[in-house]
Amino acid sequence: MEFHPQPQPGAARPWAFPAPERGALDNGLTVLRCHRPGQQVVAVEIFLDAPLDAEPEGLDGVATIMARALSEGTIERGAEEFAAELERCGATLDAHADHPGVRVSLEVPVSRLRKALGLVAEALVSPAFDADEVKRLVANRLDEIPHEAANPGRRAAKQLYKELFPAATRISRPRQGTKETVEAIDAAAVRAFYDAHVRPASATAVVVGDLAGVDLDAILAETLGGWTGKPAAPRPMEPLTADDTGRVVIVDRPGAVQTQLLIGRIGPDRHDAVWAAQVLGVYCLGGTLTSRLDAVLREEKGYTYGVRAFGQVLRSDGEGHGASMLAISGSVDTPNTGPALEDLWQVLRTLAEGGLTDAERDVAVQNLVGVAPLKYETAASVAATLSDQVEQHLPDDYQGRLYARLAETGTVEATAAVVSAFPVDRLVTVLVGDASQIEEPVRALGIGDVTVVS
Repeated sequence: MEFHPQPQPGAARPWAFPAPERGALDNGLTVLRCHRPGQQVVAVEIFLDAPLDAEPEGLDGVATIMARALSEGTIERGAEEFAAELERCGATLDAHADHPGVRVSLEVPVSRLRKALGLVAEALVSPAFDADEVKRLVANRLDEIPHEAANPGRRAAKQLYKELFPAATRISRPRQGTKETVEAIDAAAVRAFYDAHVRPASATAVVVGDLAGVDLDAILAETLGGWTGKPAAPRPMEPLTADDTGRVVIVDRPGAVQTQLLIGRIGPDRHDAVWAAQVLGVYCLGGTLTSRLDAVLREEKGYTYGVRAFGQVLRSDGEGHGASMLAISGSVDTPNTGPALEDLWQVLRTLAEGGLTDAERDVAVQNLVGVAPLKYETAASVAATLSDQVEQHLPDDYQGRLYARLAETGTVEATAAVVSAFPVDRLVTVLVGDASQIEEPVRALGIGDVTVVS
Protein backbone atom coordinates (compact mmCIF):
# COMPACT_ATOMS: atom_id res chain seq x y z
CA MET A 1 0.00 0.00 0.00
CA GLU A 2 1.37 3.40 -0.98
CA PHE A 3 0.99 6.14 1.62
CA HIS A 4 0.95 9.74 0.51
CA PRO A 5 2.74 12.32 2.65
CA GLN A 6 0.60 13.88 5.34
CA PRO A 7 -0.40 17.43 4.36
CA GLN A 8 1.30 20.07 6.46
CA PRO A 9 -0.57 23.14 7.72
CA GLY A 10 0.40 26.42 6.15
CA ALA A 11 1.24 29.60 7.98
CA ALA A 12 -1.75 31.53 9.26
CA ARG A 13 -2.40 34.62 7.17
CA PRO A 14 -3.20 37.97 8.80
CA TRP A 15 -6.92 38.74 8.87
CA ALA A 16 -8.88 41.87 9.56
CA PHE A 17 -12.57 42.62 9.36
CA PRO A 18 -13.29 44.03 5.88
CA ALA A 19 -13.21 47.82 5.64
CA PRO A 20 -16.03 49.31 3.53
CA GLU A 21 -15.82 52.25 1.15
CA ARG A 22 -18.35 54.95 2.04
CA GLY A 23 -20.17 57.16 -0.44
CA ALA A 24 -23.58 58.64 -1.27
CA LEU A 25 -25.98 58.93 -4.19
CA ASP A 26 -27.40 62.22 -5.42
CA ASN A 27 -30.70 61.47 -3.66
CA GLY A 28 -28.95 61.37 -0.27
CA LEU A 29 -28.79 57.58 0.10
CA THR A 30 -25.63 56.57 1.96
CA VAL A 31 -23.78 53.62 0.38
CA LEU A 32 -21.20 51.32 1.95
CA ARG A 33 -19.52 48.94 -0.50
CA CYS A 34 -17.13 46.14 0.32
CA HIS A 35 -15.29 44.09 -2.31
CA ARG A 36 -14.91 40.45 -1.23
CA PRO A 37 -13.04 38.44 -3.88
CA GLY A 38 -14.62 35.08 -4.60
CA GLN A 39 -18.01 35.96 -3.07
CA GLN A 40 -20.17 35.45 -6.17
CA VAL A 41 -23.38 35.83 -4.14
CA VAL A 42 -23.73 39.52 -3.34
CA ALA A 43 -25.44 40.61 -0.12
CA VAL A 44 -27.27 43.92 0.11
CA GLU A 45 -28.60 45.32 3.38
CA ILE A 46 -30.70 48.50 3.35
CA PHE A 47 -31.35 50.17 6.68
CA LEU A 48 -34.42 52.42 6.87
CA ASP A 49 -34.74 54.92 9.72
CA ALA A 50 -38.24 53.78 10.66
CA PRO A 51 -37.93 52.77 14.34
CA LEU A 52 -40.65 51.20 16.41
CA ASP A 53 -40.75 54.35 18.55
CA ALA A 54 -42.20 56.09 15.49
CA GLU A 55 -45.24 53.80 15.27
CA PRO A 56 -48.48 55.70 15.94
CA GLU A 57 -50.19 55.07 19.26
CA GLY A 58 -52.41 52.01 19.12
CA LEU A 59 -50.72 50.67 15.96
CA ASP A 60 -47.85 48.64 17.39
CA GLY A 61 -46.78 46.25 14.65
CA VAL A 62 -47.41 48.56 11.70
CA ALA A 63 -43.66 48.69 10.97
CA THR A 64 -43.57 44.89 10.80
CA ILE A 65 -46.57 44.73 8.45
CA MET A 66 -45.04 47.45 6.27
CA ALA A 67 -41.73 45.56 6.10
CA ARG A 68 -43.46 42.34 5.11
CA ALA A 69 -45.61 44.15 2.54
CA LEU A 70 -42.60 45.55 0.68
CA SER A 71 -42.17 42.22 -1.13
CA GLU A 72 -45.89 41.70 -1.72
CA GLY A 73 -46.23 43.57 -4.98
CA THR A 74 -45.60 47.02 -6.39
CA ILE A 75 -47.61 49.44 -8.48
CA GLU A 76 -45.92 47.95 -11.57
CA ARG A 77 -46.23 44.26 -10.60
CA GLY A 78 -48.61 42.19 -8.53
CA ALA A 79 -47.39 40.01 -5.67
CA GLU A 80 -47.09 36.84 -7.77
CA GLU A 81 -45.29 38.56 -10.63
CA PHE A 82 -42.90 40.30 -8.25
CA ALA A 83 -42.07 36.99 -6.55
CA ALA A 84 -41.57 35.30 -9.91
CA GLU A 85 -39.13 38.01 -11.05
CA LEU A 86 -37.13 37.58 -7.87
CA GLU A 87 -37.03 33.84 -8.43
CA ARG A 88 -35.78 34.29 -11.99
CA CYS A 89 -32.88 36.27 -10.54
CA GLY A 90 -32.09 33.48 -8.09
CA ALA A 91 -32.53 36.09 -5.36
CA THR A 92 -33.89 36.04 -1.84
CA LEU A 93 -35.48 39.15 -0.36
CA ASP A 94 -36.43 39.65 3.27
CA ALA A 95 -37.40 42.58 5.46
CA HIS A 96 -38.04 42.93 9.16
CA ALA A 97 -38.65 45.69 11.70
CA ASP A 98 -36.82 46.13 14.99
CA HIS A 99 -36.43 48.91 17.52
CA PRO A 100 -33.75 50.84 15.55
CA GLY A 101 -35.55 50.62 12.21
CA VAL A 102 -36.43 48.41 9.23
CA ARG A 103 -33.87 46.23 7.46
CA VAL A 104 -34.30 45.03 3.86
CA SER A 105 -31.96 42.14 2.96
CA LEU A 106 -31.15 40.86 -0.53
CA GLU A 107 -28.88 38.01 -1.64
CA VAL A 108 -28.35 37.43 -5.36
CA PRO A 109 -25.70 36.08 -7.76
CA VAL A 110 -23.48 38.95 -8.86
CA SER A 111 -24.42 38.35 -12.50
CA ARG A 112 -28.04 39.27 -11.71
CA LEU A 113 -27.37 42.11 -9.27
CA ARG A 114 -28.65 44.82 -11.62
CA LYS A 115 -32.02 43.15 -12.14
CA ALA A 116 -32.53 42.19 -8.48
CA LEU A 117 -31.52 45.60 -7.17
CA GLY A 118 -33.98 47.11 -9.62
CA LEU A 119 -36.73 45.03 -8.03
CA VAL A 120 -35.69 46.16 -4.56
CA ALA A 121 -35.74 49.77 -5.72
CA GLU A 122 -39.18 49.20 -7.19
CA ALA A 123 -40.40 47.87 -3.85
CA LEU A 124 -39.02 50.89 -2.01
CA VAL A 125 -40.16 53.51 -4.53
CA SER A 126 -43.61 52.24 -5.48
CA PRO A 127 -44.94 49.59 -3.07
CA ALA A 128 -48.54 48.66 -3.76
CA PHE A 129 -49.70 48.05 -0.18
CA ASP A 130 -52.74 46.39 -1.68
CA ALA A 131 -55.61 46.28 0.81
CA ASP A 132 -56.17 42.53 0.38
CA GLU A 133 -52.43 41.76 0.73
CA VAL A 134 -52.19 43.88 3.89
CA LYS A 135 -55.27 42.17 5.27
CA ARG A 136 -53.65 38.79 4.62
CA LEU A 137 -50.42 39.87 6.32
CA VAL A 138 -52.39 41.10 9.33
CA ALA A 139 -54.20 37.77 9.52
CA ASN A 140 -50.89 35.92 9.33
CA ARG A 141 -49.48 38.05 12.14
CA LEU A 142 -52.57 37.42 14.28
CA ASP A 143 -52.08 33.67 13.75
CA GLU A 144 -48.49 33.95 14.99
CA ILE A 145 -49.37 35.59 18.30
CA PRO A 146 -50.93 32.53 20.02
CA HIS A 147 -47.95 30.40 18.94
CA GLU A 148 -45.56 32.94 20.43
CA ALA A 149 -47.51 32.94 23.68
CA ALA A 150 -47.22 29.14 23.79
CA ASN A 151 -43.45 29.27 23.29
CA PRO A 152 -41.78 29.46 26.74
CA GLY A 153 -38.76 31.37 25.45
CA ARG A 154 -40.86 34.01 23.67
CA ARG A 155 -43.22 34.28 26.63
CA ALA A 156 -40.30 34.83 29.00
CA ALA A 157 -38.84 37.56 26.80
CA LYS A 158 -42.18 39.34 26.57
CA GLN A 159 -42.50 39.34 30.36
CA LEU A 160 -38.91 40.49 30.94
CA TYR A 161 -39.31 43.54 28.67
CA LYS A 162 -42.58 44.35 30.38
CA GLU A 163 -40.90 44.14 33.79
CA LEU A 164 -37.82 46.17 32.95
CA PHE A 165 -39.24 49.13 31.04
CA PRO A 166 -41.97 51.67 31.86
CA ALA A 167 -45.33 50.72 30.35
CA ALA A 168 -45.50 53.96 28.36
CA THR A 169 -42.36 53.16 26.39
CA ARG A 170 -42.55 51.27 23.10
CA ILE A 171 -39.71 48.95 24.06
CA SER A 172 -41.77 47.49 26.91
CA ARG A 173 -44.30 46.08 24.45
CA PRO A 174 -44.01 43.23 21.91
CA ARG A 175 -41.86 44.21 18.94
CA GLN A 176 -44.40 42.98 16.36
CA GLY A 177 -47.47 44.23 18.18
CA THR A 178 -50.29 42.69 20.18
CA LYS A 179 -53.58 41.19 19.03
CA GLU A 180 -55.40 44.47 19.71
CA THR A 181 -52.91 46.73 17.92
CA VAL A 182 -52.38 44.44 14.93
CA GLU A 183 -56.14 44.13 14.38
CA ALA A 184 -56.26 47.92 13.99
CA ILE A 185 -53.76 47.96 11.11
CA ASP A 186 -55.00 48.44 7.56
CA ALA A 187 -53.52 49.46 4.21
CA ALA A 188 -54.01 53.16 4.96
CA ALA A 189 -52.03 52.87 8.20
CA VAL A 190 -49.23 51.04 6.43
CA ARG A 191 -49.12 53.64 3.66
CA ALA A 192 -49.05 56.48 6.19
CA PHE A 193 -46.13 54.93 8.08
CA TYR A 194 -44.25 54.41 4.81
CA ASP A 195 -44.87 57.98 3.65
CA ALA A 196 -43.69 59.39 6.97
CA HIS A 197 -40.47 57.42 7.40
CA VAL A 198 -39.18 55.67 4.26
CA ARG A 199 -36.91 57.96 2.24
CA PRO A 200 -33.42 57.73 0.74
CA ALA A 201 -31.89 60.63 2.68
CA SER A 202 -32.25 58.73 5.96
CA ALA A 203 -31.39 55.28 4.55
CA THR A 204 -28.14 53.39 4.11
CA ALA A 205 -27.38 50.61 1.60
CA VAL A 206 -24.58 48.13 2.28
CA VAL A 207 -23.31 46.10 -0.71
CA VAL A 208 -20.86 43.23 -0.13
CA GLY A 209 -19.51 40.67 -2.59
CA ASP A 210 -17.10 40.13 -5.47
CA LEU A 211 -17.50 43.45 -7.25
CA ALA A 212 -14.61 43.00 -9.70
CA GLY A 213 -15.78 44.08 -13.14
CA VAL A 214 -19.10 45.35 -11.73
CA ASP A 215 -19.98 48.97 -12.46
CA LEU A 216 -21.68 49.38 -9.12
CA ASP A 217 -21.96 53.15 -9.49
CA ALA A 218 -24.01 52.72 -12.67
CA ILE A 219 -26.16 49.97 -11.15
CA LEU A 220 -26.92 52.03 -8.06
CA ALA A 221 -27.65 55.14 -10.11
CA GLU A 222 -30.21 53.43 -12.32
CA THR A 223 -31.89 51.49 -9.48
CA LEU A 224 -31.77 53.02 -6.00
CA GLY A 225 -30.73 56.34 -7.54
CA GLY A 226 -34.27 56.80 -8.83
CA TRP A 227 -35.68 56.76 -5.31
CA THR A 228 -36.78 60.22 -4.20
CA GLY A 229 -38.16 61.70 -1.01
CA LYS A 230 -37.99 64.72 1.23
CA PRO A 231 -35.09 64.95 3.70
CA ALA A 232 -35.97 63.97 7.24
CA ALA A 233 -35.09 65.93 10.36
CA PRO A 234 -32.81 64.06 12.79
CA ARG A 235 -34.87 61.94 15.15
CA PRO A 236 -33.87 62.47 18.81
CA MET A 237 -33.63 59.36 20.96
CA GLU A 238 -35.05 59.63 24.44
CA PRO A 239 -32.93 58.25 27.30
CA LEU A 240 -33.90 54.69 28.21
CA THR A 241 -34.79 53.95 31.82
CA ALA A 242 -35.23 50.53 33.38
CA ASP A 243 -36.11 49.05 36.75
CA ASP A 244 -33.64 46.28 37.58
CA THR A 245 -34.64 45.89 41.21
CA GLY A 246 -33.91 42.27 42.07
CA ARG A 247 -37.12 40.25 41.83
CA VAL A 248 -38.67 37.06 40.43
CA VAL A 249 -41.74 36.79 38.20
CA ILE A 250 -43.23 33.35 37.61
CA VAL A 251 -45.39 32.97 34.51
CA ASP A 252 -47.60 30.06 35.51
CA ARG A 253 -47.76 27.10 33.14
CA PRO A 254 -49.59 24.34 35.03
CA GLY A 255 -48.19 20.91 34.28
CA ALA A 256 -45.00 22.17 32.62
CA VAL A 257 -42.20 19.60 32.89
CA GLN A 258 -39.53 22.26 32.37
CA THR A 259 -38.98 25.79 33.59
CA GLN A 260 -37.74 28.41 31.16
CA LEU A 261 -35.26 30.80 32.79
CA LEU A 262 -34.59 34.34 31.60
CA ILE A 263 -32.57 36.53 33.92
CA GLY A 264 -31.76 40.04 32.79
CA ARG A 265 -31.01 43.68 33.29
CA ILE A 266 -29.97 46.66 31.17
CA GLY A 267 -26.35 47.53 30.40
CA PRO A 268 -24.28 49.84 28.21
CA ASP A 269 -24.29 49.80 24.44
CA ARG A 270 -21.28 49.27 22.15
CA HIS A 271 -20.15 52.90 22.41
CA ASP A 272 -19.16 52.32 26.02
CA ALA A 273 -15.47 51.67 26.69
CA VAL A 274 -16.39 48.61 28.78
CA TRP A 275 -18.03 46.76 25.87
CA ALA A 276 -15.03 44.67 24.77
CA ALA A 277 -14.22 43.56 28.33
CA GLN A 278 -17.91 42.80 28.89
CA VAL A 279 -18.08 40.67 25.74
CA LEU A 280 -15.07 38.69 26.92
CA GLY A 281 -16.29 38.27 30.50
CA VAL A 282 -19.82 37.30 29.53
CA TYR A 283 -18.45 34.74 27.09
CA CYS A 284 -16.44 33.16 29.92
CA LEU A 285 -19.58 33.08 32.05
CA GLY A 286 -21.96 31.53 29.55
CA GLY A 287 -20.90 31.83 25.93
CA THR A 288 -20.05 28.22 25.16
CA LEU A 289 -20.30 24.62 26.35
CA THR A 290 -17.12 25.06 28.39
CA SER A 291 -18.35 28.18 30.20
CA ARG A 292 -18.80 28.35 33.96
CA LEU A 293 -22.57 28.11 33.85
CA ASP A 294 -22.55 25.00 31.69
CA ALA A 295 -19.73 23.45 33.72
CA VAL A 296 -21.93 23.53 36.81
CA LEU A 297 -25.55 23.37 35.63
CA ARG A 298 -25.04 21.00 32.69
CA GLU A 299 -21.89 18.94 33.22
CA GLU A 300 -21.79 18.67 37.01
CA LYS A 301 -25.47 18.77 38.00
CA GLY A 302 -27.27 17.69 34.83
CA TYR A 303 -30.07 20.23 35.27
CA THR A 304 -30.11 21.46 31.68
CA TYR A 305 -28.98 20.95 28.10
CA GLY A 306 -27.30 24.34 28.26
CA VAL A 307 -27.43 27.84 29.74
CA ARG A 308 -26.22 30.90 27.86
CA ALA A 309 -25.20 34.40 28.93
CA PHE A 310 -25.20 37.18 26.35
CA GLY A 311 -25.38 40.90 25.70
CA GLN A 312 -27.62 42.20 22.93
CA VAL A 313 -27.78 45.85 21.85
CA LEU A 314 -31.34 47.18 21.90
CA ARG A 315 -30.72 50.58 20.39
CA SER A 316 -27.95 53.16 20.18
CA ASP A 317 -27.40 56.73 19.03
CA GLY A 318 -23.81 57.38 20.06
CA GLU A 319 -25.00 60.11 22.42
CA GLY A 320 -25.33 58.01 25.55
CA HIS A 321 -28.98 57.09 25.07
CA GLY A 322 -28.37 53.51 23.97
CA ALA A 323 -28.71 50.30 25.96
CA SER A 324 -28.19 46.58 25.72
CA MET A 325 -29.95 43.61 27.25
CA LEU A 326 -27.67 41.55 29.49
CA ALA A 327 -29.25 38.16 30.06
CA ILE A 328 -28.86 34.55 31.09
CA SER A 329 -31.18 32.10 29.37
CA GLY A 330 -31.89 28.38 29.51
CA SER A 331 -34.32 25.74 30.69
CA VAL A 332 -34.22 23.21 33.52
CA ASP A 333 -36.44 20.34 34.60
CA THR A 334 -39.24 21.47 36.91
CA PRO A 335 -38.21 19.64 40.14
CA ASN A 336 -34.72 21.13 39.95
CA THR A 337 -35.74 24.73 39.30
CA GLY A 338 -34.89 25.85 42.83
CA PRO A 339 -31.56 24.00 43.05
CA ALA A 340 -30.57 25.20 39.57
CA LEU A 341 -31.21 28.83 40.48
CA GLU A 342 -29.33 28.40 43.75
CA ASP A 343 -26.32 27.02 41.90
CA LEU A 344 -26.55 29.73 39.26
CA TRP A 345 -26.45 32.43 41.92
CA GLN A 346 -23.52 30.64 43.53
CA VAL A 347 -21.64 30.72 40.22
CA LEU A 348 -22.16 34.49 40.10
CA ARG A 349 -21.03 34.93 43.70
CA THR A 350 -17.95 32.77 43.18
CA LEU A 351 -17.09 34.78 40.09
CA ALA A 352 -17.33 38.03 42.06
CA GLU A 353 -15.19 36.64 44.88
CA GLY A 354 -12.47 34.83 42.94
CA GLY A 355 -12.62 36.22 39.42
CA LEU A 356 -11.93 34.56 36.09
CA THR A 357 -8.78 32.56 35.43
CA ASP A 358 -6.17 33.37 32.81
CA ALA A 359 -6.99 30.05 31.14
CA GLU A 360 -10.67 31.01 30.80
CA ARG A 361 -9.70 34.38 29.35
CA ASP A 362 -7.29 32.80 26.85
CA VAL A 363 -9.86 30.28 25.61
CA ALA A 364 -12.47 33.03 25.22
CA VAL A 365 -10.11 35.22 23.20
CA GLN A 366 -9.21 32.31 20.95
CA ASN A 367 -12.87 31.44 20.41
CA LEU A 368 -14.01 35.01 19.79
CA VAL A 369 -11.07 36.32 17.78
CA GLY A 370 -9.67 33.12 16.29
CA VAL A 371 -12.90 32.05 14.59
CA ALA A 372 -13.73 35.50 13.21
CA PRO A 373 -12.45 34.66 9.68
CA LEU A 374 -14.90 31.73 9.55
CA LYS A 375 -17.74 33.78 11.02
CA TYR A 376 -17.35 36.35 8.25
CA GLU A 377 -16.72 33.93 5.41
CA THR A 378 -19.90 34.91 3.57
CA ALA A 379 -20.89 38.27 2.12
CA ALA A 380 -24.16 38.15 4.04
CA SER A 381 -22.42 37.96 7.42
CA VAL A 382 -20.20 40.94 6.59
CA ALA A 383 -23.14 42.97 5.27
CA ALA A 384 -25.23 42.24 8.36
CA THR A 385 -22.46 43.39 10.70
CA LEU A 386 -21.83 46.56 8.71
CA SER A 387 -25.55 47.29 8.78
CA ASP A 388 -25.57 46.72 12.56
CA GLN A 389 -22.84 49.36 12.82
CA VAL A 390 -24.93 51.76 10.74
CA GLU A 391 -28.04 51.41 12.85
CA GLN A 392 -26.00 51.73 16.06
CA HIS A 393 -24.17 54.85 14.84
CA LEU A 394 -20.76 53.17 15.03
CA PRO A 395 -17.72 54.01 12.86
CA ASP A 396 -17.05 51.84 9.83
CA ASP A 397 -13.91 50.33 11.38
CA TYR A 398 -15.59 49.45 14.67
CA GLN A 399 -15.65 45.66 14.27
CA GLY A 400 -11.98 45.51 13.35
CA ARG A 401 -11.02 47.62 16.34
CA LEU A 402 -13.22 45.48 18.59
CA TYR A 403 -11.26 42.32 17.76
CA ALA A 404 -8.00 44.12 18.47
CA ARG A 405 -9.42 45.32 21.79
CA LEU A 406 -10.61 41.81 22.72
CA ALA A 407 -7.12 40.43 22.15
CA GLU A 408 -5.67 43.10 24.45
CA THR A 409 -8.18 42.73 27.28
CA GLY A 410 -6.78 41.15 30.43
CA THR A 411 -8.34 38.75 32.92
CA VAL A 412 -8.87 41.36 35.63
CA GLU A 413 -10.62 43.74 33.24
CA ALA A 414 -12.90 40.99 31.90
CA THR A 415 -13.74 39.90 35.45
CA ALA A 416 -14.71 43.40 36.54
CA ALA A 417 -16.92 43.82 33.48
CA VAL A 418 -18.87 40.57 33.87
CA VAL A 419 -19.32 41.03 37.63
CA SER A 420 -20.68 44.51 36.96
CA ALA A 421 -22.95 43.10 34.24
CA PHE A 422 -24.59 40.52 36.54
CA PRO A 423 -24.74 41.80 40.14
CA VAL A 424 -26.57 39.18 42.20
CA ASP A 425 -28.88 41.74 43.84
CA ARG A 426 -29.90 43.60 40.65
CA LEU A 427 -31.31 40.87 38.41
CA VAL A 428 -34.87 40.47 37.19
CA THR A 429 -35.67 36.76 36.93
CA VAL A 430 -38.53 35.48 34.79
CA LEU A 431 -39.53 31.83 35.12
CA VAL A 432 -42.07 30.23 32.81
CA GLY A 433 -43.19 27.04 34.49
CA ASP A 434 -45.54 25.30 36.92
CA ALA A 435 -45.96 27.79 39.77
CA SER A 436 -47.47 25.16 42.08
CA GLN A 437 -44.15 23.29 42.05
CA ILE A 438 -41.55 26.03 41.75
CA GLU A 439 -42.92 29.01 43.72
CA GLU A 440 -42.00 27.90 47.23
CA PRO A 441 -38.48 26.60 46.40
CA VAL A 442 -37.75 29.86 44.59
CA ARG A 443 -39.06 31.99 47.45
CA ALA A 444 -36.76 30.12 49.82
CA LEU A 445 -33.71 31.25 47.86
CA GLY A 446 -34.17 34.88 48.88
CA ILE A 447 -33.11 36.28 45.50
CA GLY A 448 -35.97 38.80 45.41
CA ASP A 449 -39.70 39.25 45.86
CA VAL A 450 -41.70 36.60 43.99
CA THR A 451 -44.81 37.37 41.91
CA VAL A 452 -46.94 34.88 39.98
CA VAL A 453 -48.72 35.93 36.78
CA SER A 454 -50.68 33.95 34.22
